Amino acid sequence: MKEFFNNWKLIILLCLTLGLAPFFPEPHILGKLKWIFGGANGMVFMDWFDVVLHGFPFVLLIRLIMMKIFSSKTSD
Repeated sequence: MKEFFNNWKLIILLCLTLGLAPFFPEPHILGKLKWIFGGANGMVFMDWFDVVLHGFPFVLLIRLIMMKIFSSKTSD
């Protein structure tokens, strides 16, 4: 399971597919983030679940980037 969460290619593929789907008229996660930053008026549980579902690949990507940055600094 560790290999799954540390696989760069898979995480980037998830970001480009699940993270950004549907692509038109705008990526779904961007619309949800605009809604949240606009006050999240009228958001229900399903909308919050959408944010988590479409945002999770980006959380994994940020995690991998942070691990790469901090592991390179500690190994010097």
